[in-house]
Amino acid sequence: MHGEGFLGSGVVVDCRLWGKQRGLSRPYPVVCHLLDSAAMFRFLWDALLGERTRERVAEALGMSLGEARCVVSFWAGLHDLGKITPVFQAQVPELFAVLDGDPGYRCAPGAERERGFRHEMATHWALAALLEEVGYPQGRRVGGGRQLMKGAVGHQVAQLLGGHHGWFGGVLQEHELRQAGVYQPGLGDAGWDEQRRLHFAELRRVTGARAVPKGGLPADLAMVVTGLVVVSDWLVSQSDVVESLMPPPGWRGTGGEVDAHWRRVCRMVGGVAARAGIGRAEFAVDRFGEMFPFEPNLLQADLVANLPGMVRREGPGLLLVTAPTGDGKTEAALFAASVLGRAAGCRGVYVALPTMATADAMLPRIRRFKDAALTGARALTLLHSMAWLRPAGAVEEDCGAGQVSAGSSTAAEAAAWLAGPRRGLLAPLGVGTIDQVLSGVLPLRYNALRLFGLAEKVFVVDEAHAYGPWMHQLLVRLLEWLGALGVPVVLLSATLSGRTATSLVDAYRRGAGHEEPSVVEPCYPGWLYVGASSGRVSQPREVGSRRARTLDVVIRAVAWDCADRPDAPLREGGRREALRRELQAVVEDGGCALVCCTTVAEAQRTFRDLAAAFPALAKRPGGLRLLHSRYPAIVRRRITEECEAAYGKPAGGQDLERPRPASILVATQLVEQSLDLDFDLVVSDLAPLAQLLQRAGRCRRHDRGASARPLWAVGEDRPRLVVLDPLHEEEAVRPPVSWGSVYDPGLLKRTSLLLQREQAGGIRVPQDVQRLVDEVYAPVFVDCLDPAVLQELQRMDNERHATQAAETYLADLAAICAPADVVGDLHRLSRRDSGMTQEMLTTRLGADSGRVLCVYEQGDGGVTLDAEGCVPMPTSRGGPSRQELRLLMEHAAPVPGRWLRDGTESQPAPAGWEKHPLLRDLVVLRMTQSGDGTWSSPRGGRTFTVSHVGIERR
Repeated sequence: MHGEGFLGSGVVVDCRLWGKQRGLSRPYPVVCHLLDSAAMFRFLWDALLGERTRERVAEALGMSLGEARCVVSFWAGLHDLGKITPVFQAQVPELFAVLDGDPGYRCAPGAERERGFRHEMATHWALAALLEEVGYPQGRRVGGGRQLMKGAVGHQVAQLLGGHHGWFGGVLQEHELRQAGVYQPGLGDAGWDEQRRLHFAELRRVTGARAVPKGGLPADLAMVVTGLVVVSDWLVSQSDVVESLMPPPGWRGTGGEVDAHWRRVCRMVGGVAARAGIGRAEFAVDRFGEMFPFEPNLLQADLVANLPGMVRREGPGLLLVTAPTGDGKTEAALFAASVLGRAAGCRGVYVALPTMATADAMLPRIRRFKDAALTGARALTLLHSMAWLRPAGAVEEDCGAGQVSAGSSTAAEAAAWLAGPRRGLLAPLGVGTIDQVLSGVLPLRYNALRLFGLAEKVFVVDEAHAYGPWMHQLLVRLLEWLGALGVPVVLLSATLSGRTATSLVDAYRRGAGHEEPSVVEPCYPGWLYVGASSGRVSQPREVGSRRARTLDVVIRAVAWDCADRPDAPLREGGRREALRRELQAVVEDGGCALVCCTTVAEAQRTFRDLAAAFPALAKRPGGLRLLHSRYPAIVRRRITEECEAAYGKPAGGQDLERPRPASILVATQLVEQSLDLDFDLVVSDLAPLAQLLQRAGRCRRHDRGASARPLWAVGEDRPRLVVLDPLHEEEAVRPPVSWGSVYDPGLLKRTSLLLQREQAGGIRVPQDVQRLVDEVYAPVFVDCLDPAVLQELQRMDNERHATQAAETYLADLAAICAPADVVGDLHRLSRRDSGMTQEMLTTRLGADSGRVLCVYEQGDGGVTLDAEGCVPMPTSRGGPSRQELRLLMEHAAPVPGRWLRDGTESQPAPAGWEKHPLLRDLVVLRMTQSGDGTWSSPRGGRTFTVSHVGIERR
């Protein structure tokens, strides 16, 4: 018949059927790749998955642990059975020509050209029938010939394995299952079907998968198995691995040769996984003092004393911590992660933050925790869209001892593999933006892999209050999945309303199987705990704070006059005049101040205005700084590092006996989250209450002692927040036009009214915070306003509620369904409902951003990436190298997308850029220098300029 291989008594497996060939010395038989994948899966099942997960899989399948191990490894090998089809084999014409001349490989005319019928789809089609033939439960049939997924184990497994390239196919109809070759020509005729059956049988024999499951997998475990199948496939598909396993010439695939290949690959897979950085971190330390070089504060001490016992009683679950900024929530979370990680048998941690800047700032703290508290595999990844631009790269490898580990000699391999597309979450430890994991609950390719990346890890969410309705609803859905997976969760917030807290806690409880609603009333500062198994919500523990202080709130009623020109006349009662007056003491007597602006444009104008008002300060290095998002990445990183050095936590060598020199930082909202900065004074434009409290947390954040504060700030330890309020007058309800839609007008007015009421006595932190946060969102706010103002406020509230309801509804529509709603049909996790637009498949609804690359025309006609002319523009033919790509993206800067929707590029992008995903949408602006030294470029009737304040459009 076909080829030289023999199975049993004369049954033939054709070794001419190839599974891999690109970049190899010769084609690799598909039977070998199936065996390799099964062997890698079996190894990872033993070494990577935790005991509880393995037990849950076995229990769902109605098998012993040993039987389940064999069966799921068998499934993993079957993932590429669909390569035994004319469509796939015809991709290499010279190899297909050999088969095409064999009468056993007949197929319908043109069947090999069914390009839309990919091999993973063929796996789904072929396996649904094959698994039923060996006794896998079929389930019931319902209307229209559809197969009801409940109990249809064979089809669920086929669907699962058909999803190994990121998409789950739809439910097959009965007539398609019974006569697959007829209804899908791409499967080929009888000879192709015979070879699939023979490969199926041989793989089943080698893996010992004779047991038949009695039931299917719940959706959460299906995601785990899918993820492990994908990882196994990727690991053994590396060209160097395949070459090392290549059978010798003349290999016939006899039963003995197949067994020998199986034994050889089983010996090698552990080393392959280790070199890739895949493994389990071990939570080796259980004492706070061993994790951190300081004594715990009140919050941390209360967790140390009470959380371990609560976890022992209730089992792993969700911890909610609410505390002011600067009260050590991060260290509290990492201690909790150790407690929860040990109790749940977790293999790592992922810390999610709201922005790239906050993720970058968190990385060193997680690195220190890793070094102090963890053993085993400790590869640490930084995950956000620009992480690879960091000088240290996106992956830090440190594997130590463990079942799946690697020494320092394998660091480069681990960094290279984990830094590949979609692999970062597979590392034991990760820090990144929350977008990286919220994508797991959108119907995007490989969403199952993202959910698998969180399985058996502790998931920490910092700034849980910082997300709008769209992202909040996606987080709710993610928590449902994590509850079903039994993933321990730690939520951290400085300003979280009771309603928001309840929605997050109940989402996790629903996922864990507890449908009855709860009422969560966070205490501040304090924490509460929810056991996943019991669903019980503990009584909140209020812990107090050694940093209890009264925040002096000073309201300055201002008219808005953020002028384009710093030499414009000052307006009496205007913002510019008020700001200069508040900063005068800083300029004269020293100390540090933060000025927080609403938009980038206003921050740029404010910086220029202060430079004109205080020229001596502006000329002194570090006297006046500007931080916002509209800089090239390399410039923004440098400024951020300078700010952390100047305003960060005092280091051992810093002089705490004298005030810091006068220094002012003008910034946007970038500084209000996770950046550990400390100022003597904070001045802010009006913002919603939660944001103002976050900014106020940057005032007197660290203990510097009275002698280290300037004279104007000496006295009681009362941080000072000055709010420049354009809505101070009762009838004023609309914010400045230049603010656009950054903040909801109703929340701004509510905040203005609350602060006017509270400013006389100040805001006690932490005692007043929870009350005020809940009050600013209360349905009934005030009834003592002028009726016309109250009516307008109610109208704005209604608009906000309608917008929030619409975003929540759309996010629920865009997200994949909750695990309890999958009911066996995995296609629901890939399907996009009608009416869903591409813009809805995002973690940040309505984000309007683009990227520009400013290139500078020098006097000699050359073009550089910097104004100084030191960094030449890469001009490699065929597209930039990885090093050149890094250079280009470091010099690119974000701008509003609307800036780029009119006009054409000032300079066409180099050839080949349109083929690269990072470069195709990058707009190149050719900057020329005018007589006054300004760099500019016209576009769409406007002019882009670049200066020390970043990019502007005029």
